[in-house]
Amino acid sequence: MKKYFSAILLAAALGVGIGPLYAADIVDTAAADGSFKIFVAALKTSGLDKTLKGAGPYTLFAPTDSAFEKLPAGAWERISKDKTRLSRVLAYHVIPGAVLVAEVKPGKTKTIQGESLALTSDNGKVTVNGANVTQSDIAADNGVIHAIDALALPPE
Repeated sequence: MKKYFSAILLAAALGVGIGPLYAADIVDTAAADGSFKIFVAALKTSGLDKTLKGAGPYTLFAPTDSAFEKLPAGAWERISKDKTRLSRVLAYHVIPGAVLVAEVKPGKTKTIQGESLALTSDNGKVTVNGANVTQSDIAADNGVIHAIDALALPPE
């Protein structure tokens, strides 16, 4: 019995024989990527991380850390201090369903926030409200992430 238990522990440690030990949802995948530290921290502050850890599937258009540098001075601080506004802005980056970049259809698509994003697709170049998709099809267990180079702000 002790040998059998040891074999199970070894298999678990190596991640073989008993299936995956850890499922990487959209939030964990974004955090592990390292390019979305500001956005992931904001998801946790707003509580939206709990939604994005759910079954989904979701498509997340995640601004990279460098995207926040493009905002006017003090803009992100003002947004992040207002939890309601922060939640609206973050939810505006999420659409229901897993949409790979090759499947993006130009036009408006409704976000989980309720407003629509404007998507364009031209010879493989995809934009979201004018922000460029800089890295695409980052797979997560409950959806897909596309990195964008600017923060999308919902209409007020």
